[in-house]
Amino acid sequence: MATILDRLINAGPVIPVLNFRSPEEAAQVCQVLYKAGMRVFEITLRHETALTAIERVCDLLPEDALVGAGTILSADQLTAAKAAGAVFGVSPGLSLDLAKKAQAESFPYVPGVATVSEAMAARSLGFDFLKFFPAEASGGAPFVKSLASVLPDIRFCPTGGLNMRTAADYLALPNVPVVGGSWLVVQDEKGDVDLRTTQKRAINISSLA
Repeated sequence: MATILDRLINAGPVIPVLNFRSPEEAAQVCQVLYKAGMRVFEITLRHETALTAIERVCDLLPEDALVGAGTILSADQLTAAKAAGAVFGVSPGLSLDLAKKAQAESFPYVPGVATVSEAMAARSLGFDFLKFFPAEASGGAPFVKSLASVLPDIRFCPTGGLNMRTAADYLALPNVPVVGGSWLVVQDEKGDVDLRTTQKRAINISSLA
């Protein structure tokens, strides 16, 4: 039976990175994305209502949806995200406290790295599926490509500054099974989500597979 991390790795081509202003917005957008074929949802802990948003989305979506928490910065946040219903967690970086907490709670966890040394440190702690962040500012696809020969057992989920065009460059690499995309959710001038355009983008990512 596939583990949560296996399902994340094979969820490609894009895991949506989602930043919501309210649980209501989260519920509405995630339902649209689910209907468009998305099955993994990374809801970032960047808003005070994020944990409630995770709870709401977990309640609304079918059991085949994987709802996780992004931008986890502390062990306490990891515990809170898990209690809210998140089935995986993602961080922009990695600390020893977070690593120990995730392992102690058997919580599927994807730490972030931006350098070879950080990737090696994460591997030494038992992590071999890593977020590469901020991807475009940290060397982009050429940098990730260069890691395939020296760290062949590590797979990366590049996130940060990607779009449809650059996502394809990463996904062509042997060590990148999936990328993270915040560009899927489109906002209008007022900051409200353009649901129709968002749905179209979600449907169109199948062309990247």
